[in-house]
Amino acid sequence: MFKLSEIKELIKLVDQSSLQELEIENEGARLSIRKPNKVEPLYVSAPVQHTYAPIGQPNYTNTAPAAALEVPVTANGQAKQEDSSLHKIVSPMVGTFYQSASPGSAPFVSVGSKVTDKSVVCIVEAMKLMNEIEAEVKGEIVEILVENGQLVEYGQPLFLVRPE
Repeated sequence: MFKLSEIKELIKLVDQSSLQELEIENEGARLSIRKPNKVEPLYVSAPVQHTYAPIGQPNYTNTAPAAALEVPVTANGQAKQEDSSLHKIVSPMVGTFYQSASPGSAPFVSVGSKVTDKSVVCIVEAMKLMNEIEAEVKGEIVEILVENGQLVEYGQPLFLVRPE
C-alpha cells in the first residue's frame, strides 16, 4: 500500500522529469501517474467576404427573420395551431433519443398512449449511459416530436402531452 507522502513525492518526481507516464505496483496496490498531453491550439481563419448594398438605395429584401416566415403545417395541409394547453416533455440532457429499451422491443409510448407522471416515455443515451425519461404529467401523448435514434439537445421538446 502506498502512503500519501510517497504518492506526493512520486508526483513531484514525474512532474520534474521528462517522463510522460509512471506505473508502479507494490504489495497488490497499483499506482498510475500520467502527465496531461500538452496540445497547442491550432487557429485557422477563413477569408471573410463582405457584401455591401449601394448607398442611397434601401435594401428591402427579407427583413423578417426566417423563423417568423415558417408556419407549421399538418399532414392535410392546414396550418397547425400551437395548443398552449399541451405539456412539453423536454430532454434533460444532450444525447441520443430512443423510443424503446432495445432495438427489437416495442416503444415505451406512441401517439394516443395514456401516461402517468412516473411513466417512462423514452431513453436518452448520454456517454454510454441509458437515462429513462419520465412523463412528469398525467395525460395522453399527442405528438412525438423526434425520430428514434436522433440526437437531441438539452431542453429540446420530445413529446407533446394533453394533461388530464
